[in-house]
Amino acid sequence: MEKIELEVRGMTCDHCVTSIRNAVQELPGVESAQVDLEGGSAEVEGQNLDRAAIIAAIEEEGYEASVRS
Repeated sequence: MEKIELEVRGMTCDHCVTSIRNAVQELPGVESAQVDLEGGSAEVEGQNLDRAAIIAAIEEEGYEASVRS
């Protein structure tokens, strides 16, 4: 199991959280996605995760994202 932690900017409400979670969970290999509104973060778990695809899915929803180092 692989885990990626991301910083997500632009979230303001629970709808934002749901939109991001749903977009990321549709990607291949993703088994779970947890989004934290207050912390401005997301945690994605799965197999053979594509960081660029995860970031692109979040950005397509209208938010900014980057992998936390």
